[in-house]
Amino acid sequence: MTKSGGSTRTTLVYQALRDDILGGRLIPGERLKFPELAERYGVSVGAAREALTKLTAEGLVTAKAHRGYTVRSLSHRDLAELTQARVEIESLVLWLSVVEGDMRWEADAVAAHHVLERARFRDTDEPNHPTDEWSMAHVAFHHALLAGCRNGRLLSMALALRQEAELYLHWSVSLGDEPHRDIAGEHLALLEAALSHDADRAKDLLRDHIAHTAQLLISCAPDEPNLAVTDGE
Repeated sequence: MTKSGGSTRTTLVYQALRDDILGGRLIPGERLKFPELAERYGVSVGAAREALTKLTAEGLVTAKAHRGYTVRSLSHRDLAELTQARVEIESLVLWLSVVEGDMRWEADAVAAHHVLERARFRDTDEPNHPTDEWSMAHVAFHHALLAGCRNGRLLSMALALRQEAELYLHWSVSLGDEPHRDIAGEHLALLEAALSHDADRAKDLLRDHIAHTAQLLISCAPDEPNLAVTDGE
């Protein structure tokens, strides 16, 4: 019973920590101290330690000697390299998906967009962060767009890169300030290009969509920009 209860508490604090990191409530580079976390989430130090270990394995938290645990920092170099990989691989997978996708793929993409379109983007209680509802719908929509690709290896690579970029995707909304950006319009344009089987347009739109997110975070990262990579997007 005790072991089961401890496991449950670890799972709960892990999910709460993960949500707070992705939502920008725990900011990039912030130190994560066991006593403070235990008090914040109402768990034991042991449960907090186990949760941080799991988050470290996922890349959301870093552990360094003499410094302890910190929220992963924003890095131009890491962001630029990840963006370059996504621009090339994910856009190729979308191109293949549009070319190879069948009627079921089209229906799934439309359904995923329907959910995304109706999901609350901002919460009145936390207007500076995307809602969990929107975040999940956003992931599902992009996965649906890519799902028509029949090359399993390329699809797995693209999805893995999207998962790795999830932190940056959330931070671009939480930390960036673009009141005039039409994110909903970008998603609709992607869907329309996919449904019309215009693979080249869909590919170009996704490349711009990915690169825009990276450029939005440039002002938030503490290290020097790697413009040789990001300018090519």
